[in-house]
Amino acid sequence: MAKIGVIGCGYWGKNLVRNFHELGALYAMCDTSWDRLNTMSKIYPGVHDYGSVDFLLASEVEAVAIATPAETHFRIAKEVLLAGKDVFVEKPFTLRSTDAEELVSLAEQEERVLMVGHVFLYNPAFIELKRMINAGMLGDLNYIYSSRLDFGKIREEENVLWSFAPHDISMILDLVDEEPVSVETHAGSYLNANIADIAMATMRFPNGVKAHVFVSWLHPYKEQKLVVMGSKAFAVFDDMADNKLLLYQHEIKHTDGGFTVQKSEPTAIFVEDKEPLKKECRHFIECLESRQKPRTDGREALKVIKVLEQCGNGRPREYFIHPSSFVDAGAVIGKGTKIWHFSHILANTRIGQNCTIGQNVAVGPDVIVGDNVKIQNNVSVYEGVTLEDDVFCGPSCVFTNIVNPRSRISRRHEFQKTLVKKGATIGANATLMCGVTIGEYALIGAGAVVTKDIPPYALAYGVPARVEGTVDTKGERVE
Repeated sequence: MAKIGVIGCGYWGKNLVRNFHELGALYAMCDTSWDRLNTMSKIYPGVHDYGSVDFLLASEVEAVAIATPAETHFRIAKEVLLAGKDVFVEKPFTLRSTDAEELVSLAEQEERVLMVGHVFLYNPAFIELKRMINAGMLGDLNYIYSSRLDFGKIREEENVLWSFAPHDISMILDLVDEEPVSVETHAGSYLNANIADIAMATMRFPNGVKAHVFVSWLHPYKEQKLVVMGSKAFAVFDDMADNKLLLYQHEIKHTDGGFTVQKSEPTAIFVEDKEPLKKECRHFIECLESRQKPRTDGREALKVIKVLEQCGNGRPREYFIHPSSFVDAGAVIGKGTKIWHFSHILANTRIGQNCTIGQNVAVGPDVIVGDNVKIQNNVSVYEGVTLEDDVFCGPSCVFTNIVNPRSRISRRHEFQKTLVKKGATIGANATLMCGVTIGEYALIGAGAVVTKDIPPYALAYGVPARVEGTVDTKGERVE
């Protein structure tokens, strides 16, 4: 049996201690509170106790479960992996996707088991719900609603989304088996102006499924529900009820006058009465012994963290995105910016404040757009392009990043940079060959083909574009 140590024996950690002990795998406990350690040692005599992570990692422990405050997860998990130990991390995995990616990469590099505590994926009722969906009992998935509500426990290091929603997001992603193309969040902060206490997140998926997650730690009673609407039937997973999984086979029929609704009594679905946390802990032990990938491994958890990042701080966002457009995870949109129909902002792109992105525009990945930039319809701004403040890109103008493209040859390592400096204008249908710099307040005429650098304040047009005069900051010709 593996020798497991638990770091953090407080609010939730004590449950991990109990389960690993009952499974015969608990080797050590670690906590900064000696009073807590003394209390736990009386309950679990013979188990080693340590007051620091360093002492624990220097012991014979083979794997570590981390149940400390979320802000410490990354640092401690990294220490554990670098010490050559397998690791189980409670949710939320980390508070940044970059940290989560580093841990995933490190675990794979060190060939260590990395598992995250998304315990509801081990709940027998949820497992049965997924089986029913896979068997077609609900038909096609249409809509999912989850609620996780309680009065307390209130946190100060993370908002209610990061504290409560990882469970719901992990279940929804597991059922839909896709990542959302957009996430909208609305929230309220009542105890601390910087931390959301109540939040509603809406996810939209490529297959048309929509999902809502409602979380609150200022609710008058406790509620934990997952409602799934399919084309054939409805299912409700209520973790607080005696019958945790119910199937509703309501019918809606088309008639000449519209629709008729025929309700049915719910059918209680039998699920085994086993503690989900015990199943989760047992699965971790099995993965340690078999070296198999956990059901809730680091990559699964990384997807959850990316959704939480898209939720932001839970406040209504200060920019506009039309529902038909997509913004990838990792993109940053400035205050006051508007993104119109059928546009796509790719990963790691930074768009400044008060920009206007027209219809059918693609920007990115890894593109920088300044403030007050206007990109008109049908423009693609590729990797390697930088648009400084106040740049105007006319309809259907063209940027490139390779001078000699071939479909069968990858030349991503040969991308050339294009810089359009402050206040410059690119006319409609103009083409910029990659590697050029357009100077401040230069004006490129419609249909021009730019093959070399254009000086500041220059008026350039033609094929190839030639400097034909000078303009001022308002775009008026001065000579």
